[in-house]
Formats: sequence, structure tokens, C-alpha cells
Amino acid sequence: MNASTSAASQTDIQIARECVKEPIHKIGAKLGIPPDCLIPFGHDKAKISGKFIQGLKPKDDGHLILVTAINPTPAGEGKTTTTVGLGDGLNRIGKRAAICIREASLGPCFGMKGGAAGGGRAQVVPMEDMNLHFTGDFHAITSAHNLLAAMIDNHVYWGNALGIDVRRIVWRRVLDMNDRSLRQITCSLGGVANGFPREAGFDITVASEVMAILCLASDLEDLERRLGDIVVAYRRDRHPITCRDLNAQGAMTVLLQQAIQPNLVQTLENNPAFVHGGPFANIAHGCNSVIATRSALKLADFVVTEAGFGADLGAEKFLNIKCRQAELSPKAVVIVATARALKMNGGVVNRSDLGTENVEAVRKGCINLGRHIENIRKFGVPSVVAINHFVTDTEAEIGVIKAFAESNGTEAFLCRHWEIGSEGTEELAHHIVKIVESDKANYTPIYTNEMTLLDKINTIAREIYRADNVVADQKIRHQLKNWEEEGYGDLPICMAKTQYSFTTDATIRGAPTGHNIPIREVRLSAGAGFIVVICGEIMTMPGLPRQPAAETIGINDKEEIVGLF
Repeated sequence: MNASTSAASQTDIQIARECVKEPIHKIGAKLGIPPDCLIPFGHDKAKISGKFIQGLKPKDDGHLILVTAINPTPAGEGKTTTTVGLGDGLNRIGKRAAICIREASLGPCFGMKGGAAGGGRAQVVPMEDMNLHFTGDFHAITSAHNLLAAMIDNHVYWGNALGIDVRRIVWRRVLDMNDRSLRQITCSLGGVANGFPREAGFDITVASEVMAILCLASDLEDLERRLGDIVVAYRRDRHPITCRDLNAQGAMTVLLQQAIQPNLVQTLENNPAFVHGGPFANIAHGCNSVIATRSALKLADFVVTEAGFGADLGAEKFLNIKCRQAELSPKAVVIVATARALKMNGGVVNRSDLGTENVEAVRKGCINLGRHIENIRKFGVPSVVAINHFVTDTEAEIGVIKAFAESNGTEAFLCRHWEIGSEGTEELAHHIVKIVESDKANYTPIYTNEMTLLDKINTIAREIYRADNVVADQKIRHQLKNWEEEGYGDLPICMAKTQYSFTTDATIRGAPTGHNIPIREVRLSAGAGFIVVICGEIMTMPGLPRQPAAETIGINDKEEIVGLF
């Protein structure tokens, strides 16, 4: 990882265990949260009560900072680490700051991606809890989602009074684990007592519309309304059947009553961290909950949040979906890059070669960084580049990145938070304050609500991906037109696409142009309030890699978890 030799000798989990954590009520006190407004889960994590959050509405908002990144590579970029490091850095220079990040899914933890609590000296703790069951939010979301699935099949079994066409049930089941064998299944086999056999399937929990709804709902009442709006099936005449038609929204809300309350934990430097919700950015909208972000903005002067994967996915959805629905206006965007990742974008293939100085590869790879800088500028928000430092970086390579950023109308700062914590982000933190005080942000989405759904898709493909064409067959175009006629035309678009490239081909790095974006499927998420557009070969239920991380995770003779990160 990126660190000095001494720091690199420790794993993230070892560093996290050395942290002297403060009791969670002391972390709450730093934000003015009384102890009786915290629902503790042990001594080091708690939920913030809904009643307290409701009382925050009259307070003024702090300043919202988004952290995003270049397209991810096997070399690593460190977006969450930088989010934590910048939050700590702002506190270090005397600002009242909090961070807002997503919860970790068990799928990538036991698969390939790993955890989601930061790394090195810039982590959120308790690290093990955050990457495993945490406060049970994902289990609650999974249960609520699958309760609705069970109620659909149960309704059909007991006479089907709503006239549901079993061929047109669109509500799939979910599981918070990578399992390719569940992507497409046949259910209700075994005879009359088990219902009517049909094709179905599973998505991973982070792709669930219930996850998206929980992360976009403003309060418990809004949550129940949105759940009721979910379209679960159609009749033979194509009339939609909703969750409300099945009277399932009340019971689902009960299961989610505690899950909707934001989680409060702390960084290694004992600064407040809101960790809540976890939709992936390649198959969902990739942002933590609106409730957590709004609450943090009422309680802190600066709030640093992240959006998943590269800016073409996470930041685009944060700015076009979350900010639009929650009426948020970010003041600055931090784009994270590493010299190692830029080398891969510049043509270096083997990871073993990334530690060798290659100024020309960095220079070539900066084209990917430049594309993201240009894209963020289209939203009217000033950006800055954070160079996440690795010990093998050379002055010449860092100089190339800084010069490139300057030539593209912004600045780049070398950040050493992984190695030395908040001291390593002081310069970046001061610059963020300078940007905020200059008040140059003029956030504007890149498409309007009034545009047709296909025009919105084309706008994202053209302006963000630099594609020439969107390839959609007549069936998909007809479906989009039908949704417009049914009153869903004003919804934003949630693109489900590979995170590794601006194209739908994960192997194409850099900043390609002149390509096509093939649409395989579109899904209506009426409760969440967006249209999911599935592109290329992206899967909403991932599979495990050839050698999953689960093979090296276990418990040692001290009953400590090993291999998690």
C-alpha cells in the first residue's frame, strides 16, 4: 500500500486495532449530539435517533465537499482513504468537520474488492464491524426486500385478486453476497403446495431498490411512501402493480425503522464519521444516505462525502440524482489519482512494473484524469486533484501530475494521509477552505427533468462517456416511451456500467472517444425515483473471483479476525 516502509509493515487491520477509540457519546458531543439521542451498539458505534434529526431542520447547512476519483485500476486509487484523510485534515486546521461514507457490502469483502473503511492512518473504526455486520442495516434491507418478494408470490398463490401476470413479475430477490448461480433461477417447484413455477433471479443487496430508497428518503414517512410506489409486476394488460397494492409497505417500513437512522462512528483520529447506506456506483447510485448527509451538514461546518468508483459513475450520479432529489449543492469536488493508476492508464500492463519510475506513462495516463476534470466542470463545481501518495512515487512523476492539473485549470496536491494521517492532508484542507470561501460553485445538473428519458441517456453517454451513439433496440425505446406516458418521464437516469472504463469494455483505459454504449435492459425504480439503464455486460449479481478473499479470512488463536484487509 501507499506508505513509508515502516508503516507498510502493518496491515490496515493492525493499525486499526492500535487506535485508542473514544466512547461514542464523546464523538457525538463533538457535534452537539446529546447522549440520550444516541442509540449505542456497544461502546464505539451508535445510531442517531430520528427525533433528534427532525429537530435539526431549522439549522443552517455546512459546506459539502465531494470526493471522487479517476477510473479504478488494479493499482488502487484510495478514494475512501482520501475522504477520511481530508476530514481529519480539516479538523486538524481547526474546522468542525465530519465525513459521510457508505457501509461495506459482504459481497466485495469476501470477493475481490476488499473493505470500505479507508486504509493506513486514514481509517474509520471499528474496522472489523464496519466491514462485516455493522449495525445490521444491510440485513434489514435484505429482509424488507425479500418480504415483498414473498408477499407477491403469496398473493398469486391465494387467488391472485390483482390479476398479476406471473410472466411479468419484475421484483427479484436479493442477497448480500456474490453468487453468480443465483442470477437466474426457477422458483416455486415441487407441486401445487409450493405455488406456480416461474423464472426469477437474485441481485446483490446493494443493487436493491430498497437500498436506493433508504438512501434517498428524507424521513420515515417518505420512506414508506417510496416503498409503496415500487412497481413489482404487471397485469396482462400491462397495468403496473405496486407494493402499495399488496399492502406490504407498512411491514417493510417496520423492518427498516432502525436501519434508516444514520450510524455514527469515528476515524483513527477520533473525528466524527457518518457511515450509512451502501448502493454500488456501477449498478446503483453509489452514494451514502441523504439523511446522513443532511444531518452532518446541520451539525458540522464542513462535510466530506464520497461517491463510488470513478467520477464518470459515482460523481455523475451524486450530482444528477442525489443532489437533484435532496436539493444539495456541493461547494467543491476532489478527484483522487495516483501515479501508479495513471501509469496503467498510460499503457503499463504489469503491476510489478508500477514501482519503477515511468514519467512518460504517467504523462500519457493523465488523459484519464483530464477527462474527469472536464466532466466535473460541466456541473459548475470547482475541482481539485488529490495525489494519493505511494512510497514508490518519484518527484518527476508527481511533477507531471501537478503540471497537468495546472494546465487544465485546477491544482493538484500531494497527500500523505495513508502514511501520516491528517498531517498529510493539511495543504489540501487549506485549499478546500479557500475554494469554499471564494464561493465560485454554481452546481447545475447536466440534463433537465423535462428531457425525454432517451435524451437523458444520450446526454450522459455523450457528455460524460464521450460516446458517439447509444445502441438501444426498439423494445427498450418502446419501454422508455411507455414509462413517459405513465408519468415517469421526469425521473433521472441511473447508469449500470463497468467502472473500469468510459466505455462498456472494461479493458479500454485512458479517455476513449467515438465508441457506442449498448443498452441491454432498462428497469423502473419508481420508489427510488430513477430509471436504471443496464449497459454492456454489467451484472447486478456479481460472481466471486477465481481466488476469493474469503479463502484467506479467518480467526486466529487470539480470536481475532485475520485476512479481512
